Amino acid sequence: MPNLGMLRQRLPLPRIAGSLSLLLSLCLSPGWADAVRAKTPETAPAELKQVLSQIEAAANRHNIEGIMQFYGSDFTSSSGLSRSELSRALTQLWERYPELNYRTELQSWETAGDEIVAETVTYITGSRQSEGRTIKLQSTLRSRQRLQGQEIVQRQVLAERTKLTSGSNPPEVRVRIPEKVRPGERFNFDVIATEPLGEDVLLGTALEQPVTGDRYLKPSNLDLEVLPAGGIYRIGEAPASPGNRWLSAVLVRENGITAVTQRLRVVEGSATSTPPSQQ
Repeated sequence: MPNLGMLRQRLPLPRIAGSLSLLLSLCLSPGWADAVRAKTPETAPAELKQVLSQIEAAANRHNIEGIMQFYGSDFTSSSGLSRSELSRALTQLWERYPELNYRTELQSWETAGDEIVAETVTYITGSRQSEGRTIKLQSTLRSRQRLQGQEIVQRQVLAERTKLTSGSNPPEVRVRIPEKVRPGERFNFDVIATEPLGEDVLLGTALEQPVTGDRYLKPSNLDLEVLPAGGIYRIGEAPASPGNRWLSAVLVRENGITAVTQRLRVVEGSATSTPPSQQ
């Protein structure tokens, strides 16, 4: 069983999900997105497919110059990052995870004047070594992207979830968090261990933070506590104003750690959108 001295241990939780969403998750403002009608990927112009392919290839090479050539000088982001902050955050991410792999699928596209809007889903996997331990990463990002020619000018992440695991037996978890809610709406935030724990003591905690540019570059610390119910069960209340929040949770057992981070979008006039439970 874990040493009970761990109960208030401070565990660094890198802002991995936020950093990953900087890449291949590019889009337009919500109101602008509603003004177009999407077409299927099969009908997409060759130029769009080529840009996405080149971005994916540069990401897999961890070529920051290759990535940034596709960002316009006036690039804006709903996460508040400038073009230079974007470059710096990606560089730091790849220094910590030198073997990340990217795969992007085009979901839909449309033209609006001389611009192209495309929705993509990007799957990111990788691992790194830290103090003799292997930390594995899995992330899924869904976004729309607005391009002028071959330059990305705006982005907005529609959904993202990242899971980090380490140790020989990290807790298997089921996550129930909505993707979007209305301002002021209450919602469930559940991260539940799905297997018997036996004699193990389960530790963990949860954290909510605004999605802002400075948080991409700063890790967070979490205070761990005993979880007698086999998971985290919280009821949250969305802020009064639209925006984006990160919901993070960590579950720790004697020989493994699982951390999950998901973006919650607070959107005017939208009903709660809860994806199927994911493990």
